Amino acid sequence: ITETDLKDLGIPLGDRKRILAAIKSQEPAVPQSTLPTWVRPRSLPAAPADRRQLTVMFCDMVGSVGLSQSMDPETLRDLMRAYQEECASVVEKYDGHVAQFLGDGMMIYFGWPQAHEDDAERAVRAALDIVNTVKKVSAPAPLHVRIGIATGTVVVGETTDSDVGASK
Repeated sequence: ITETDLKDLGIPLGDRKRILAAIKSQEPAVPQSTLPTWVRPRSLPAAPADRRQLTVMFCDMVGSVGLSQSMDPETLRDLMRAYQEECASVVEKYDGHVAQFLGDGMMIYFGWPQAHEDDAERAVRAALDIVNTVKKVSAPAPLHVRIGIATGTVVVGETTDSDVGASK
């Protein structure tokens, strides 16, 4: 997702910069091939850029800082993995795509790589399902999430330096 994509979704400049910085700083700690398949990001198709409707969902765990201060690191890691697996399972059920894990947050696409006429509705249904599902994750207290959803037209696909120069 690019700054233009976030701008087209109506995200203010400061928030766009923070989101892009967070995305850029999230380098995998281990080789992609060793990650479970539900964690591995799907790469963009090597095809011309495609204009499409995309629904983006951001999901963030409430109170994760407090948990990190009160839990053993390995126990916290297991809790975060269970949380991510449960969320990813729900997203998969609605044919969404987990684009990126951002600490205790997730960026999820509905409408890429597979588009559906009801992607925005799928995102809302997934969000409601996630709210209920994360409460069942074994934790010191029931987990809660905050979720934001935005839908808009984006350009998805491979961009090159020549594409950037052509748009000026």
